[in-house]
Amino acid sequence: MKIESIIKKGMLSVDDARRMLPAEGFVRLNQICNYKGTPGIIPVSKSSWWSGVRDGRFPKPIKLGKRTTAWRVQDIRALIEGGVAIGE
Repeated sequence: MKIESIIKKGMLSVDDARRMLPAEGFVRLNQICNYKGTPGIIPVSKSSWWSGVRDGRFPKPIKLGKRTTAWRVQDIRALIEGGVAIGE
């Protein structure tokens, strides 16, 4: 299933997902994924997201500190724009 289809099935449209991203910088996991009832940019669970990172379907994170992990905004935009397939 393409990521655009997943986004459309969630509470956000693809355009909404694009608008939620800052122009540049980094985003944290709770901004990307569904977190405590709040819809993320990409409506998948945290465990599905980490599985996709391990499998290479989602971008690799950047460690900003000892306990701080984030993703580059441009990598998340590329994921949305590229229509990367999400596991079945």
